[in-house]
Amino acid sequence: MDINQYYLRDGEKPLDVLHPDGGFFSIFRTVACVGDSLSSGEMESLDEAGNVGYHDMFEYSWGQFMARAAGVKVLNFSRGGMTAEEYCRSFAEANGFWDPALACQAYIIALGVNDLINLHMPLGSVDDVDLNDPENNAPTFAGWYARVIQRYKKIAPKAKFFLVGFPHCEFQDPVLAAEMTDLLYRLAEVFENTYVIDLFRYGPVYDARFRKTFYMGGHLNAMGYRLTAQMIMSYIDYLIRRSPEDFTQVAFLPQDGVHHIHYKW
Repeated sequence: MDINQYYLRDGEKPLDVLHPDGGFFSIFRTVACVGDSLSSGEMESLDEAGNVGYHDMFEYSWGQFMARAAGVKVLNFSRGGMTAEEYCRSFAEANGFWDPALACQAYIIALGVNDLINLHMPLGSVDDVDLNDPENNAPTFAGWYARVIQRYKKIAPKAKFFLVGFPHCEFQDPVLAAEMTDLLYRLAEVFENTYVIDLFRYGPVYDARFRKTFYMGGHLNAMGYRLTAQMIMSYIDYLIRRSPEDFTQVAFLPQDGVHHIHYKW
């Protein structure tokens, strides 16, 4: 046995190693995926008249591919077209996603496409975040996104949060993608137990060949969602191996809403 494969190698980058079984991602037993269509396994159909149909097919979401690969319970707190603002204003409450009985050990947040690209909401900054009262957050993407984190931190204070940045898409604005990812890094500095999944810098370029292979219209196809699952699981494995001391007490985090004693070793 080569134990070194379980340690972080000198110079290793987040996606140098892909883990089909999720690697150390599987230390989590309950995970919530907060997101939009790309977190919901969105599939596009065409009827006889050429009209496009959009379908949330959660069993094909990257969250459920991760669940099957790693043996982890994954909850889809997502829907096509979702924004951080709508999530906070109505969607989460209407669907019971703030229920403490659904508290998870980890939250993967993948929002921003509809907010920033489709609705052109101002990006904002960490200065828009009131750490004492999220109701005072500014009405920017940063303010609404931070509200999502703050609300779930109230429900599961010691849970781990993974913020997913935009990938490097040749058909989208790379400057916006970089700025959005940089905002996530700033938020990760503000909130404890929070980490960034930086697909812009460390993921593949979504070029013409990538789209031909892994897309169906404007969304991913089944292969694309499975590949995304591999990348997110493997990135989280990297983060765990990079800072193992941050994850030694995962077993005491809430499982199925049951909060366990948090010990300090």
